Amino acid sequence: EKQTTSEGQRPVQCGSWTKYAEGGIFTSPNYPNKYPPDRECVYIIEAAPRQCIELHFDEKYSIEPSWECKFDHIEVRDGPFGFSPIIGRFCGQQNPPMIKSSGRFLWIKFFADGELESIGFSARYNFTPDPDFKDLGALKPLPVCEFEMGGPEGIVESVQIVKEGKASETEAVDCKWYIRAPPRSKIYLRFLDYEMQNSNECKRNFVAVYDGSSSVEDLKAKFCSTVANDVMLRTGLGVIRMWADEGSRNSRFQMLFTSFQEPPCEANAFFCHSNMCINNTLVCNGLQNCVYPWDENHCTEKRKANLLDQLTNTSGTIIGVTSCIVIILIVISIIVQIKQPRKKFVPRKTDFDQTVFQEVFEPPHYELCTLRGTGTTADLADVADDFENYHKLRRSSSKCIHDHHCGSQVSSIKGSRSNLSTRDASVLTEIQPQPVKPLVQPMNRRNILVMKHSYSQDAADACEIDEIEEVPTTSHRLSRHDKAVQR
Repeated sequence: EKQTTSEGQRPVQCGSWTKYAEGGIFTSPNYPNKYPPDRECVYIIEAAPRQCIELHFDEKYSIEPSWECKFDHIEVRDGPFGFSPIIGRFCGQQNPPMIKSSGRFLWIKFFADGELESIGFSARYNFTPDPDFKDLGALKPLPVCEFEMGGPEGIVESVQIVKEGKASETEAVDCKWYIRAPPRSKIYLRFLDYEMQNSNECKRNFVAVYDGSSSVEDLKAKFCSTVANDVMLRTGLGVIRMWADEGSRNSRFQMLFTSFQEPPCEANAFFCHSNMCINNTLVCNGLQNCVYPWDENHCTEKRKANLLDQLTNTSGTIIGVTSCIVIILIVISIIVQIKQPRKKFVPRKTDFDQTVFQEVFEPPHYELCTLRGTGTTADLADVADDFENYHKLRRSSSKCIHDHHCGSQVSSIKGSRSNLSTRDASVLTEIQPQPVKPLVQPMNRRNILVMKHSYSQDAADACEIDEIEEVPTTSHRLSRHDKAVQR
């Protein structure tokens, strides 16, 4: 029973409460007389594991009526806290119906304002088996499991249950740790490890924190999900409770408790900058005793052993030998790479024959026949003689003229001089040459006659350039017919 007023003061009496093994009875203040004004009472009912609560209100019932029961009322919640799911709010002359909890707890609050008092209520409750566990049957008697702890700091952990032989690993447990701080001190709790095997099933496993006593009225926090937060207690007595049924024994937790005082701090205390003064022996001890890690900052002189410090002689030897082997292999690999003969670069020969390319794509060859002049001057009187010499040169028996021409490939062009027949040659001799105008050449100039000719492969070796007569003369313009034949 927790009895408080709206001003936060504890009244002398907040009704009567009688408890027994199968249930109990509680009433409003002064029942069956009128309850006093400005009163607030909270009743928290707790059943044993795997049990529920049934709540009944007697017919002699009267509370000031109001719209939505905003003034005097009774409020019932399904759970141990004032923020648990609400079941209903009741007032007026009609007593509420029977109320049944879904779990082990019911939270009931009675509130009365300063006006229009009535006789109030009387309620009785009893415990019934939880239908969620009807297949498992009745719970076996639980072993006694309690621990006493104290001092400036300490660790509470679930493994103590088995280590100290409080219960076996297959038994359901309902254990309590009582933590007592030094005089004028409070307690700060911080979870180091937490895991519930059946998460979010508070009926099967949970960790609860009580502030001041182990009664349900002093329940501070209850954790059965995946997260557990730090808890700051207002008193020097804290109670940690763990419940786990047979199928939840893998649930575990580990919690650090720290005793602290409020500022101003004493000479042998350390200020945590969060209204906490802890013992100096807790500074740089490897554990965070403050809400924020002020006590573990700048702790170089008391640092935790690193990896090198934790190495044993055997492991150090193994690591050293392995490192040496790796270094030796790397050095050998580098030496082999340096001393290995390098391959010389050999330019790749191409299969391309340039001579064949020239034979196919070389333009027609032109032979320059130089006719050296013997005289330094020429006049009109010498034109006839030069022209006669020109015809002698054409009628010469030179093989280069009648058979082939030197210096070029076999030509398939029709009309080349090497392919002329005898009939064609006789026709050429019968054609009278046209008179050609003499050209007056400048002095000291070489007169060049450019002749394009080709030859056949059969007569290439028989060509003799000696048979070409060299006559001192000047260049003359060929006749139109001769040009056609040469082309």
